[in-house]
Parts: sequence; structure tokens; C-alpha cells
Amino acid sequence: MAALVVALNPCIDAEWRVADVVWEEKNSILSERRWAGGKGINVARWLRFLTRAQTGAFRRQNKLNLAEPPRLLLPLGGQSGAELARYLRLEQLKVQSIRLRDPTRVNVIVTTAAVRQLRFNPLGPTLSRREWNLVRDHVRRRLSNADYLILSGSVPRGVPVTAYATLVRLARAAGIRTLLDCDGPAFIAAIKARPFLVKPNVHELSQWRGKLLRSESALVQAATDLSHATQGWVLVSRGPAGAVLIHQKQGTKIFAQPAPIRPVNTIGAGDALWGVAVGTAAAKCRPGELPRRSLIEKMLQQVASKAPTGRRKEALISCLTSQRPHSGPPRISRGHRSLG
Repeated sequence: MAALVVALNPCIDAEWRVADVVWEEKNSILSERRWAGGKGINVARWLRFLTRAQTGAFRRQNKLNLAEPPRLLLPLGGQSGAELARYLRLEQLKVQSIRLRDPTRVNVIVTTAAVRQLRFNPLGPTLSRREWNLVRDHVRRRLSNADYLILSGSVPRGVPVTAYATLVRLARAAGIRTLLDCDGPAFIAAIKARPFLVKPNVHELSQWRGKLLRSESALVQAATDLSHATQGWVLVSRGPAGAVLIHQKQGTKIFAQPAPIRPVNTIGAGDALWGVAVGTAAAKCRPGELPRRSLIEKMLQQVASKAPTGRRKEALISCLTSQRPHSGPPRISRGHRSLG
């Protein structure tokens, strides 16, 4: 399996550690860390990590073989873009960059001693029509070497709101399945192109629905309606409440509850939700760090879900990872079982 990960608005994340935030006074920065960030890069980082870590409980749990590391396609500009590319090389992440006139954005995370955070995200560069056309053409050419396309993150200024919808349709024409994680108008436009899987969080699903989802039944109904609109899979991340995976046409509803933890950081945990246990493990790490394999395996043993078993489970995982299942669409058991 080879994933092409496209992030249209990547960033550097800069974390400032402070004792506390005092308004209208000087706040001393005790330390600063910088790393390559943003949704798409986080997803690629986790896919590469899982490619290397798929042994022991993870391989037995998921019967999943990630044969190839992901490939990133990023528009980058200025000194910050060069800095971001350098971080990715140090992490040994494969990246193809498209040079921009404007600099890549730098997000600032202010973390206090009590582990409370303020997050400041610039809008990022403005792409010209020529730059956007270059991105689109690069995606089209690289689809021939991909098994699936992952579109993740915000859409930068200058890019049409239909950008992700355009890329989903390019992938569909090439016979490639698309996994989508974005929000706002770009998400609404992309739904019409029917991506294979979408991964909203509760806030993003509420945006699509046009109202707050105040109960689990309202959330499940909204996700079911979204699946009906895409004719595909919907994976809703719910923070400490876990996740729900729905396919309306197949009658599939799977709920997963992560193990209880005391989070150290939640940045990137939703991006790690290609497995709830991995997302839980991510929340126990500092920003920009990955958990030890032993921590992921420990979380796997504690995650509870209403999940299929045996060949049905294998068929579902194969479907979600763009491999062909050995039999037809899985019929999901309604019983409450552990993932093990």
C-alpha cells in the first residue's frame, strides 16, 4: 500500500513554554521547540510510524500490512518553507515540494506549567492561480503510483473552495480512493465529489450539519446522513469519548472507546485516528513526539468497541485501507466486544 498525502497549507509548529499567561504584562518564554506540523504532515508521520511499528499486538490486532511509507506533496515557500523541508528530511519523510512565492506559515502554541494552551494559527500563504495549477498537476501525475490519496488540512488563500473536490474527482477518475480530513466550505464542497472516507471531529460534523450536536443520537444521525451523501465511510473523532465509524449503505455502526488517560497534549491526536489506540497514545506525548510502540500496544489492550470479529473484521479493515476484502461487504455484529 502506498499513500499520497497532500497538505495544501502545511506549517511549522512553534511551542513556547511559559510559567503562566499574564494578560497585558510581559510573559517570559522559558523554552521554544519547532517542528513540522499541520494535519497532513501529522497523518504522514503516523503512517510512516505505523509502517515501521507493525509488529506484535498491532499486526495481530489489525491484520494490516502497510508495505510502503507515505509520500507527502506540499506547497512550501520562504525561509520557513525551507526550514519545514529540513525537519521532514531529518525525520526521513518522503516529500515532494512545490515552491511558492509566499512564506509557509508558523503556528504558535503557548503552553503553561499547568499544561493549558493558547494556539495561534496564521492564515498562511496566498497561492497564485499558476501555483494552484502546479499543485493540481503534480497530484494528477503522482496518482499513478498511489494506492490511495489523503487530503488533510485547511485550504490556503487563493485556492478555490472546490480545491479538494477537484482532487477527489481526479483520484476517482484514476481509480484511487480518497480519505478526506478538512472543515468549513472546502469540506462541504468536497462532499459532493464523494470521497471514500471522511474524518470530521464533532465540531466539524456540527458545521456540516448546521447546528450543534447535543446528544449521541444526534451525532450518529448526522454522521449517517453524511455517509448517505458521500455513499462512503464516515469516521468521527470524539476526543475522550472515542470514535464512531459509520457506513449508511452497509448498515455499519462501530463505536470505540479509548482507555482513560491523563492527556499531556492533544495536538495531532485526531490526525492519528486511523486507530483509536494510536490516537490515545498520541495524547500522552508532548507536541511533535510519537509514542513508544509498547504504549500503543498497551492502549490496544484497553480499547473497547462494538466491533466485528474474524473475517468480518478483516474485511472491514481491508475496505478502509483500500485493499480488496476476501468476501462481500461485512455484516457487523451488534454485540459489545473487545478489539482483542
